[in-house]
Amino acid sequence: MAHIFKLGTKYSEDLGALFTSEEGERKPMVMGCYGIGVSRALAAIVEEHHDEKGIIWPREVAPFDIVVLLLDPDNTDLAEIAENLTSQLEEAGYQAMLDDRDERPGVKFNDADLIGYPLNVVIGRRTEDSGEVEVRRRGGEEQVVVVSEALSAVQKLAAPA
Repeated sequence: MAHIFKLGTKYSEDLGALFTSEEGERKPMVMGCYGIGVSRALAAIVEEHHDEKGIIWPREVAPFDIVVLLLDPDNTDLAEIAENLTSQLEEAGYQAMLDDRDERPGVKFNDADLIGYPLNVVIGRRTEDSGEVEVRRRGGEEQVVVVSEALSAVQKLAAPA
């Protein structure tokens, strides 16, 4: 997974890292290094954490902890619920993304899976009809809770197993 680089004698000359050859001459060491770059580390994480729908980021390295999927951005009541919940999540220390794009629900679900948010909260028709939201772990457990319990449901699902 890592890169190996031949550094030559540049650093050994600067540092005075010398050895004595068989002929008794003092010469700088030929140096090399071994390192894991960010791009290779990310590729290894994706290789280990994915399914047929896309990436499943471990929370420790995810760009965002959670996405709030607002399925009807034209509904001002639902938009207010989504914005308030996103704010609550951020105040609780989560990196939250609000997906309020004007896209079909299926597109939003597919994009959330493809991007690999560890958790998502769905605000849609169920929220409008019964005041409930779906809280889902990517590739796993799902809970349906009333809006006021969404933060605690997220905290439960986000906790280490």
